[in-house]
Amino acid sequence: MAHQTHRDPRPSAVTVPQPRATGEANGEAAGSPAGSGASGGTGGFRRAAPAGGRRAGGRRAGRTGRSAGFARAGGTGRALWTVVAVHAVTTAVHLVILALMNGPDGPALKDRLLAWDASLYLSIATDGYPDTFSYDGEGRLTGNTLAFFPLYPLLTRLLHQNTGLDPGSAAVAVSHLALAAALFAVHRLLTGVYGERVAVIGVMLLAGAQPMALTFLMAYSEALFLALAAGTLLAAHRHAWLTAGSLALLAGLTRPAAFAVTVALVVAVVLEIRRVGRPTWRPATAVALACAGTPAYLLWVGNRLGRLDGWFVVQEAGWGTRWDNGAAFFRFLGDTLRSGDGWVPLSTAVLLVAAVCGTVLAWRRGAWPPLLVYGTTVLVMTLGQSNYYHSKLRLVAPALVFLLPLAVGLARARRRTAVVVLALSLLFGSWYGAHMLTVWRYAI
Repeated sequence: MAHQTHRDPRPSAVTVPQPRATGEANGEAAGSPAGSGASGGTGGFRRAAPAGGRRAGGRRAGRTGRSAGFARAGGTGRALWTVVAVHAVTTAVHLVILALMNGPDGPALKDRLLAWDASLYLSIATDGYPDTFSYDGEGRLTGNTLAFFPLYPLLTRLLHQNTGLDPGSAAVAVSHLALAAALFAVHRLLTGVYGERVAVIGVMLLAGAQPMALTFLMAYSEALFLALAAGTLLAAHRHAWLTAGSLALLAGLTRPAAFAVTVALVVAVVLEIRRVGRPTWRPATAVALACAGTPAYLLWVGNRLGRLDGWFVVQEAGWGTRWDNGAAFFRFLGDTLRSGDGWVPLSTAVLLVAAVCGTVLAWRRGAWPPLLVYGTTVLVMTLGQSNYYHSKLRLVAPALVFLLPLAVGLARARRRTAVVVLALSLLFGSWYGAHMLTVWRYAI
């Protein structure tokens, strides 16, 4: 994905609950999570009791069904309250620390949230895409907004046109709404995989403790991508295949990292085929939908520019981004840890290494395979490209997977320990993002 327009001038096993019956015979389950666990995901739905089966305990089955419905409704209600609280607390802390770091003579707080790539998204939302390649005054090819995927600016434009909000406010509002949806989907997914306590801690870490979680509140597409990715995983975990495929398609129109969502969905479908013993049309359709989003936009750009690889040409010309098998990242890591100076490069290197270690630990302890595959693929895609090192922490923010071992560990710790660690992590994550936005001179 495209980043800044200014170049840097310097060179433990978890037991997964068994799925409950949902009574959804067609696979579009809307109830409690069902599907695979850490051991391979072959568990399935229990069949619902037959209608009219009084001789076989119909009344009791009816009561059980109503009780399960009330339990699901109660779980959804708790999740909503949790998401509202987490969103409110983390947003308040982020903005307060950003305001303190901004100082009385700094730009308006809203302008900080509309910095860097946000201005390019706003340009698309208000003026659309260019028709051709762009060149500088000396005739050299440069990047332009065709490098940015269309769904986020499209939603910004729709909200602007239908509410009267100015484009900047509409863009920030889309990010906030998307973050709330993302936290809800992540909470429900982690509840199904690990349990509610891990889910609560997980969304706190996701929205507040990550070093670049502040970008979820900015006019960037990270929050929207996270919402669609988490929604895809949640739908696949519940065997709602058409929903999963549709959300994956939309993710493919949001960021090129949607490749990770597609790979995760393929893994979920493979687990489903193992569960039922044969392929069925709904999971196959989900995969087809997931594979359509990103190629559709790349082909559209290619047609607009008159060459099939047009998007890749724009991306490399403007931001030097290309797949290099991690050569740039390993070079940065070696140079920084050996002789690098400055807080930002050193902290970026350490935090990225921590993310890799957290991902490895998540695999060792086990979880639902599609969740592990999704997060790992996002991490590999970010580290395997030659994009700017000071943007990488922002790009891995939606990955989620490297937060899982810490969330599980805190869930097993004493409540006081967990609260203290979460509070300190929130303060650090908020400060780090504010520092990058107010002190660091280059784009994030």
